[in-house]
Amino acid sequence: MADGNTLGAIDRVGDAASQDAPAISVIIPHYDDLLNLGVCLAALRSQTMAPDRFEVIVADNNSRCDRSQLEAVCRDVHLINAPIQGAAEARNAGVRAAKAPRLAFLDSDCRPDPAWLAAGLAALDHHALVGGRVDVSVANREAVTPAEAFEQVFAFNNERYIREEKFSVTANLFTTRAVFEDVGGFRTGVAEDYDWGRRAAAKGYVWHYAADAVVEHPARRDWQELTRKWKRLTSEGFALAAEAKGGRRRWIIRSWLMLLSLPLAALQAARSPRVAQPQDRWKALAVLIRLRWWRFIEAHRVAF
Repeated sequence: MADGNTLGAIDRVGDAASQDAPAISVIIPHYDDLLNLGVCLAALRSQTMAPDRFEVIVADNNSRCDRSQLEAVCRDVHLINAPIQGAAEARNAGVRAAKAPRLAFLDSDCRPDPAWLAAGLAALDHHALVGGRVDVSVANREAVTPAEAFEQVFAFNNERYIREEKFSVTANLFTTRAVFEDVGGFRTGVAEDYDWGRRAAAKGYVWHYAADAVVEHPARRDWQELTRKWKRLTSEGFALAAEAKGGRRRWIIRSWLMLLSLPLAALQAARSPRVAQPQDRWKALAVLIRLRWWRFIEAHRVAF
């Protein structure tokens, strides 16, 4: 059992072992997304933290893009190959390559705020597990698509995830190597951020929400991107639920509760401060209704 927020002797020894080692390693899984990866790395070059205090590891997961282009984008960071397919395995490979006693996880399509690393590292001085704020961005604020409006309202509510569900999305997660090794790596085939966060909480580690450690994540732009995301999440969610006794039955019950909670979710969309224009709330509401029914059907499809 871990001692709450106590980081332990392993971290202190690790910090003292080598003054030449970076203070924190940023781990980014990547698969065929050079444009966004380039923007992400540019944002990391603009961090307020001194460059010699952190390292960036890009764990490439068998990308099909031109290798020379990938190496050009990653010209000043540590590029490694993660041959086992899946973002979870890529993150684990990044941890194995990391030199620092503290770890930051970031997605390749995220844009970290200039103070992101400094804020996350400061929070790790007092907390074993830290998740930051995730803001959802859109391509054109003057022409928000229905899918983008939906994501602005409902996606990446990391504060609620941390306070109520005891996990953080891996797009903005900080911890220490000692904690990571105690909890174990990310697992493929399940909702890895939820699974890892709950395993950490079960060991007694306490989650902390760092509102000043901010990353920006682009919204899904259309129905196809949205259903691709939820198809993966539904499959991973069921795989995790099915591991428990009676998991299938509880999964089906939750699918009905999701549908029955539609009026409350509709009220959330109507009142959300996360969208600027009234018409965008109506767009979010329309997608909400359609997607809840789609998810209900998909939940039953994967269960039977």
